[in-house]
Amino acid sequence: MKNTRATKTVAKNYVLALAALCVSGLSTSALAVNCSGLPVWNSTAAYGGGTQVQETGKAYKANWWSQGHSPASYSGQWQEWALLGACDGGVSSSSKSSTPSSSSTPSSVAPSSKSSSSLAPSSSSIAGGNCASPQYVAGTNYAAGQLVQNAGSEYRCTVAGWCGSTAAWAYAPGTGAHWQQAWELVKSCGAASSSVPVSSSSVAPSSRSSSSISSRSSSSVSGNSRVPGDAAALPKHALVGYWHNFDNGSGVIRLADVDAAWDVIVIAFVDDAGNGSVEFRLDPALNKAQFIQDVAAKRAQGKNIVLSYGGEKGTVTLNNSTHLANFVNSTAAIINEYGFDGVDIDLESGAGVMHGAPVISNMVSAIKQLNAMYPDLYLSMAPEHPYVQGGYVAYTGIWGAYLPMIDQLRNELDLLHVQLYNNGGLATPYAAQAYQAGTVDMMVASARMLIEGFPLANGTAGNFRGLRPDQVALGLPSGPRAAGSGQATTADINRAVSCLALRTSCGTNVPLAAYGDFRGVMTWSINWDVKDGRIFSVPVGNHLKALP
Repeated sequence: MKNTRATKTVAKNYVLALAALCVSGLSTSALAVNCSGLPVWNSTAAYGGGTQVQETGKAYKANWWSQGHSPASYSGQWQEWALLGACDGGVSSSSKSSTPSSSSTPSSVAPSSKSSSSLAPSSSSIAGGNCASPQYVAGTNYAAGQLVQNAGSEYRCTVAGWCGSTAAWAYAPGTGAHWQQAWELVKSCGAASSSVPVSSSSVAPSSRSSSSISSRSSSSVSGNSRVPGDAAALPKHALVGYWHNFDNGSGVIRLADVDAAWDVIVIAFVDDAGNGSVEFRLDPALNKAQFIQDVAAKRAQGKNIVLSYGGEKGTVTLNNSTHLANFVNSTAAIINEYGFDGVDIDLESGAGVMHGAPVISNMVSAIKQLNAMYPDLYLSMAPEHPYVQGGYVAYTGIWGAYLPMIDQLRNELDLLHVQLYNNGGLATPYAAQAYQAGTVDMMVASARMLIEGFPLANGTAGNFRGLRPDQVALGLPSGPRAAGSGQATTADINRAVSCLALRTSCGTNVPLAAYGDFRGVMTWSINWDVKDGRIFSVPVGNHLKALP
């Protein structure tokens, strides 16, 4: 079934709404949990989604795959564990749902999500009085417990990392879209008592009506009324390219000079600023103000402009809850400043991605938090094929290490374009020998595995459940100078696309069905394509546009 941005957002928001109601209900109920049959959480064990464990007298259930993250520390909103209750027979009903977990993320949803009736604007009477606290200023480094004034009331910080966010639209106390995830209301700074409205803007994104989502999505196509993180709907078959913010021999080009063939332009790359934070450093040859204008102009044309983490030498620091909070806040600040539509995960060997590494579970949590802040956030991934299809050969170390992340983010994922270059041939379930890089059979087989699913470690470690065809694209070099190996002729690329979408022009490897919604092709890079006279974007782009 063809996915649209509106359909995707409604589905995601429906899931978020259900999760919000479940979590908030838990925080106000006394639950008796029999832990006699539950194993004690083990830091070295891997737990699949739905697994129940006990730790420090409480029972938890894994929301998705987890290893090495303590349930007591990682049971906040959007994290991998959910608190079921106390083993001694209950969860204290006096505990606030807004109390932060030790991971510095909210432990549950805002009070406005506790019942369906609370999705409508409401009001509550609070005590009033004089306020001596300072005026709230976005981006200030507020500590948990610190008091501030804003919009005529006083608030106490509950989650330091989010209180200090530069995204005032999201976390400004009392007025931001998600302020209740970072602050709690203390009192009115005016009269002795006041009826303070809980505006509809403070309701979690999951409670937005489907009609408003649809109108926002449709306006995205033409570029009208688009705000940062508001991605446009993709065409049925899309051409995706990486624009790099450095000169590796191909030259640095203005974004305005990227031609209209590209539907998604991935900006490479964000830099690791340490302690979890990331920053975007524009090449000195480019003008920042002009670049921001160029981003806006491309978005007005209906293009998606996406910021990428990683690259061959790129890293991120995501080892603990502090790193996670800083990562989310700094990414949001970049999105807001430059007007990007979303993020791309292109972490390679230098980023330490392997089974059990904290970067995997923390990245999942970060994306879910960002998706809550930007409900139309675009998300793509560009791992090298050993990290994905390599899970067929082995499921340890780097082999298949991206698969838990892909699986946990499949509802948020727009596009997965695995790199089919610089890594040799591809072992698949379809042939005794690995398919040679750059061949039609290798390209078709790689996409089939992502769509149809495949056994892990030759069937000894379960199976990877396939994605929708519209979530999958091929990833190939744009020309002979763009990568060290894995180049394919544009004629063979077009044959592989036709094979996958129409089940015609195939080699020896034929998909189980014609995947008419197969999304398209990604390439490294736009810069090299321009340098080489658009030898990739013209033939491949034209072929994609000609497909039914």
